[in-house]
Amino acid sequence: MDKRLIGEFMGTAVLILLGNGTVAGALLHKSKSEGAGWIVITTGWAMAVMAGVFTAIAFGSPDAHINPAVTLGVAVSTGDFSKVGPYGVAQLLGAIVGAALVWVHWLPHWGATPDAAAKLGCFSTGPAIRRPPANLISEIIGTFVLVLVGGAIGAKGPLAPGVGPYVVGALVWGIGIGLGGTTGYAINPARDLGPRIAHTLLPIAGKGDSDWGYAAIPVAGPLIGAALAGIVMKFVG
Repeated sequence: MDKRLIGEFMGTAVLILLGNGTVAGALLHKSKSEGAGWIVITTGWAMAVMAGVFTAIAFGSPDAHINPAVTLGVAVSTGDFSKVGPYGVAQLLGAIVGAALVWVHWLPHWGATPDAAAKLGCFSTGPAIRRPPANLISEIIGTFVLVLVGGAIGAKGPLAPGVGPYVVGALVWGIGIGLGGTTGYAINPARDLGPRIAHTLLPIAGKGDSDWGYAAIPVAGPLIGAALAGIVMKFVG
């Protein structure tokens, strides 16, 4: 198997394990970090991205996209779409595995938590106010910033070795704090779709509905935002 695909799979699995693990710690009952709040969640996701990027590189993917939207944005900006399909599949599978590990890690806490919506929030995103057009716009804007600024990092020269993952993690932290409060900032189709599939399939105690009626927004929004950022990078950068 292409080592780049292994890298994307492993990096995305780590991303979801640590990111959704942080959410689970904040939301599930009898967790020592229960009620930790938004700053902890956004910080956890920033560190998850950093760890996921390092892991993807170590396992064979120098691109370390760990996000189908990033892969699409790069493809639009460069004109090379050969990685979109293979990377997307590897990233989605990694996200499913990462979400399954979150379920295993927090196994006793699902039954101790009566709120089905909180359990779903440990897997996939949902809007603070459910207005699909506005929710879609939020995901487009957040992912546009991710891909545009991510592409700008190192654009005028390479960063010092090992610095890039930290900078990307800081970018995701900023997006979470500045833009994430509307929809939970999926900004990554695999990050939302993979765990939502896992939520549907896993025997999670009292899990409730997987909210598939909303699922298209955190997939379509990031892809649209990334494509727009790719166009800007191609013709303006």
